[in-house]
Amino acid sequence: MKALYLDCASGISGNMFLGACLQLGVPEKFLRSELEKLRLPREYEMEISDVSKNGIGATYVDVKLPKDINDDFGHTNIRHIHRHEHIRNHTHRTFGDIKKIIEASDLSASIKNHALAIFSVIAKAEGKVHQRPADEVTFHEVGAIDSIVDIVGCAICLDYLEVGKIFVSRINTGSGFVKCAHGLMPIPAPATAELLQTFKTYHFGAEKELTTPTGAAIVNALAEYRSDLPEEFSSEKIGYGAGSWDLDIPNVLRIYLGEYGGTGEKNLVKLEANIDDMNPQIYGWLYDRLFAAGALDVWTMPIYMKKNRPAHMLTVLVDAEHRDICTKIIFEETTTIGLRVIEVARRMEAVRKMAKVETRFGEVQCKVSAYDGKIVSITPEYEDCRRLAEKFSVPLKVVWQEALTKQEARLG
Repeated sequence: MKALYLDCASGISGNMFLGACLQLGVPEKFLRSELEKLRLPREYEMEISDVSKNGIGATYVDVKLPKDINDDFGHTNIRHIHRHEHIRNHTHRTFGDIKKIIEASDLSASIKNHALAIFSVIAKAEGKVHQRPADEVTFHEVGAIDSIVDIVGCAICLDYLEVGKIFVSRINTGSGFVKCAHGLMPIPAPATAELLQTFKTYHFGAEKELTTPTGAAIVNALAEYRSDLPEEFSSEKIGYGAGSWDLDIPNVLRIYLGEYGGTGEKNLVKLEANIDDMNPQIYGWLYDRLFAAGALDVWTMPIYMKKNRPAHMLTVLVDAEHRDICTKIIFEETTTIGLRVIEVARRMEAVRKMAKVETRFGEVQCKVSAYDGKIVSITPEYEDCRRLAEKFSVPLKVVWQEALTKQEARLG
C-alpha cells in the first residue's frame, strides 16, 4: 500500500503538510478545484510559492483571509506572525458548524472522513482544555478559515496520493511562549500538548512554535510513531513543505512517499465489554473515536444479560500499539467497568487499495481487494454513491452498478 513517513525535525503544521504533498505530485489545480467544493467563496485566498529554507527547495502554502481584515494584535497578515489565527470580527465556528460545512460539500466520502477525523481530535483536545463539550467548542485558533482549508486540503492530498498508512518521527514542538486568543501560552500550546501525549516529542532550536494544533491533530488522527523509516517501507519520492519561520535549522516538513509492505497485524487483540446501561446515541461517537485512535474494526452485537436485560456486546479489534489508547477511550466514553482482552492467533487479509472511477454522475471511489496476486473483490464506496444518487435523484443502486461495471472494465 502507499504510505507516508513524516520527518518532523522542524515540527509540523497544516500548510507545511500541504506544501510537501504538492511537491510529492498533487496538482495545484486539482487541490484548488476540490477545495471549491467546500462552498466558501471569497472567504480566503491561497498563495502557493517555491521558497528556499537554508538551501532546501520547499513549497510554501499561504491561506490568507480577505484583504484589509486586521487581527486583534494589529497585524494584517497574522500567519507570518503566528499560526494561531484570531481575527477581529471574523466569524469563529464550532465543531458542529465545521461538520455541517464538510458533510454538505460534494467532497468524496474518504476525504470527508479524514477531515472530520482530524477536526474530531482537535475538538476533543480543545474541549478538555476549555472544559466544554466537543461539539460546542468554538475554535478561536484552528476554527479560522485558513485552518479549515489546511485540514480539508490535507485530506484531499491523502486521497489523491491514495495513502493507506502514515508514520511519523519524533516531533520537534519548539519552545518558549506564544500569544493566543487567551493570552500567553507555553509551547507546546495546551491543545497541542493534549494531541501529542502518545507521541515522542522534543524541542530544539529557536524559541518558536514549530508544531501547531492543526499539525498535531493530523498526527494524532492519522499517524503512528516510528523512530525511523520502517524496514518494510520503500521510499519513492520526497517532498518538502515550508513553514513560516527563517531559523538556524531548515523550517521544513520532509515527507517520504513510498510503498509499505508490512501487514501491521501482529499481536492483535479483541477488547470486549457487555453494556446494558448506556444511551445508544453514544455508540456513534464512540466508534468515531476508536477508529481515529487506530482501531482496526469496531462492532456491537445485541445480547441479553442478567434479569433478561437487553444489552450490547462491544468488540474492538486492535493491534498492540493502539490497545492502551483504545482501552482508555472505552472506559472514558462508556459505562463499562471491565474489559475482556482476547488474543487473536492470526488474521489473514486481502491487500486493499482505493481506486477512482468516473461515472456519468461523477467520481466514485472503489475499494479493490486482491489475494494471492488476483483481484477478489471490487466495492464502490457507499458514501460516494449516496451523494451522487441524492444529487441526480436516481436510485443508489444505479450509481453503484455503473461504478462497479466501469471499474471492472478498467481493471480487466
